[in-house]
Amino acid sequence: MKPSSDEPRAPPRQSGAALLVKQGLDRLAALVGLLLASPLLLMSAVVVRATMGSPVLFSQERPGLHGRPFRVLKFRTMWEAVGPSGVPLPDAERMTRVGRMLRATSIDELPQLWNVFRGEISLVGPRPLLMRYLSRYTPEQARRHDVLPGVTGWAQVNGRNAISWEEKFALDVWYVDHWTLALDLKILAMTVGKVLTRSGVSRDGHATTPEFMGSGKTEGDK
Repeated sequence: MKPSSDEPRAPPRQSGAALLVKQGLDRLAALVGLLLASPLLLMSAVVVRATMGSPVLFSQERPGLHGRPFRVLKFRTMWEAVGPSGVPLPDAERMTRVGRMLRATSIDELPQLWNVFRGEISLVGPRPLLMRYLSRYTPEQARRHDVLPGVTGWAQVNGRNAISWEEKFALDVWYVDHWTLALDLKILAMTVGKVLTRSGVSRDGHATTPEFMGSGKTEGDK
């Protein structure tokens, strides 16, 4: 049962001692992950540099906790190519073979361990999307920003990019309302399985996820 608009909302589940434990585990795991993955990070950087040139990393401003911006890090997966009019070519045309491999294996996400270590994101939480989406969310969908975004999340292990935006946001809000440390561990374990099977990497007919224009709208809507 949802509270009425004049009833106080229950305190966030990610608060107090439990939140401190989550943040401490995040930073410890990120540090260990960066050390263990350093050979893979170096090798991936060399391959990206050799096939796509500089810069090796893709950096973009994304909304974090309560929509506050930070710069997310990923390995580049696309050419920086534009058409005759100066507009960037579609993602499907700019995506490289190396880029597809990096995305399919989620190796492109590994630099985000640095974001986790800095406390900008968590290992588990709603994925940080684009700043321009903030004005397109419904009030319910916007609650996904009540917690830190994550490298992986409940929506990623329940369809990832193969489900609709509305389904994805409903899963994000469910995570906000039902978060526990045990749920985070479950999501991390499920993420390993998803990466190994490469399921839900993209939606049918799209190289990347179509842009979110607002609930019930498509990329062609104004």
